[in-house]
Amino acid sequence: MAEAVPVFAPQPIRIRRIEVDRPWSWLAKGWQDLRRAPAIGLAYGALAAITGYVLVLGLISAGMLYLVLPLAAGFLLVGPLLTVGLYETSRRAEQGLPTSFFQALLAFRRNAMQIGLMGVALLIFFFAWVRIASLLFFLYWGLEPPSVENLVAETFLSPRGWPFLVIGTAIGAVLAFLAYSISVVAIPLLLDREEANVIEAIAASVRAVQTNPAAMLLWAALIAIFVGFGLVTAFLGLVVTLPVIGHASWHAYRDLVEFGESGAR
Repeated sequence: MAEAVPVFAPQPIRIRRIEVDRPWSWLAKGWQDLRRAPAIGLAYGALAAITGYVLVLGLISAGMLYLVLPLAAGFLLVGPLLTVGLYETSRRAEQGLPTSFFQALLAFRRNAMQIGLMGVALLIFFFAWVRIASLLFFLYWGLEPPSVENLVAETFLSPRGWPFLVIGTAIGAVLAFLAYSISVVAIPLLLDREEANVIEAIAASVRAVQTNPAAMLLWAALIAIFVGFGLVTAFLGLVVTLPVIGHASWHAYRDLVEFGESGAR
C-alpha cells in the first residue's frame, strides 16, 4: 500500500508517495478521457488556440510583439485555472455521470469562491511575469528595440540576444515552478471537495511536490513539453495537448491525494 503523508487541514487530507514514472500513466488516462469525451476536450483545445491567435493579432496591431513570448509562457502559469472544465469532465466520467460541454463550462460553480481565490493567486504570478518580462525587454533593448521583422532573429539567433533570453527564461522558470507547486493538485481538490478551502488546497499541493519531488519534476517537465509543443505549432497543437494535460491533471490529483474517514467519498 502506498505510504501517505498527512497535511495540516480541518479535514484529513493525505498525500500518497508514488513511483517516479507514475506521470506517464496520468498521460495515458488523460488520452483515454479525451477519447471518451472528444467533443468537450477538442472544444477546449480549439478555444485555447483561437484565443492565442486573437491575442497575437491584437499585440501585433498594437505594436507590442515583444509581449507574445511572455504571454505564451504565461499560459503555463494560468493553465490550471483554464482547464477546470476538463477536470470536471474527468470527475464525472470517473463516477459514471453524464458529461457535456455546458457542464464543463460551469464546473467552477461547485466551489466558486475558493476556485476564484486560487485563480487570483495564479493571476498574480501571471501579471508579475508579464511585468518582469516587459522590464527586462526594455532594460536590455532600450527605447529602440528590434523591428518586428528582426525581433525573432535578434532574440534567438544572435549572440546579442542570448543573455536576455537566458535571464528571462531563468526568472520565468522560477515563477512557473512556484505557481506549479501551489496549484498542481489545488484546483482539482477544490473542485472535488466543495467544503475545501484554498489554504488547504495550496498546502496539499505544496506537500505533494515535497513528498514526490522526482515524480512531480517529471510531471512538470511533461506539462511544459506538451504545452510548449502546442504553442510552437502556432497554437494548433493545443487542440489536442491541452485536453490531454487537463484530463491527466485530474488523475494526478486522484493518485496523489487521499482523505481520511471524515473526508471519505
